[in-house]
Amino acid sequence: MSYRILGLDPQPFLPLYGLPEAELQARGARRLRVTEPHAAPDRIELRDAEPGETVLLLNHCYLDADSPYRGMHAIFVREGATQRFEAMGALPDAIRRRLISLRAFDADGMMVDAEVAEGTALEPLITRFLADPQVAFLHAHHARRGCYAARIERA
Repeated sequence: MSYRILGLDPQPFLPLYGLPEAELQARGARRLRVTEPHAAPDRIELRDAEPGETVLLLNHCYLDADSPYRGMHAIFVREGATQRFEAMGALPDAIRRRLISLRAFDADGMMVDAEVAEGTALEPLITRFLADPQVAFLHAHHARRGCYAARIERA
């Protein structure tokens, strides 16, 4: 089963880039300077922000569905990220290097399956979940902190 993985659309985040700290805080966001490698996975480019780069830590509605699974949680967005990650049949390193909770949803936003696996072992799960005709899309979440990571769908 061929799949496509998508980062977030950068457009909603562009107005936040460069805002003064007080304005970010008024919107419930924080600017952080990355000090360690692999500490802040960006959800637009689906790569880890490098030490010295800044990220915005903010709340994001990753499943805006009229369903009990409607969800919001904290994510990192690399300040200045403008190119949405999109790849066919290839997981980025920021996903591969982490423990991932893979969640399968139907068209109504109801979860129909889920599993936790190391990122390097996700592809068989992706194939299995997307082979189910009831599944409309998948969400990958960072299992340890619960944060949304990416959307995966049939190619």
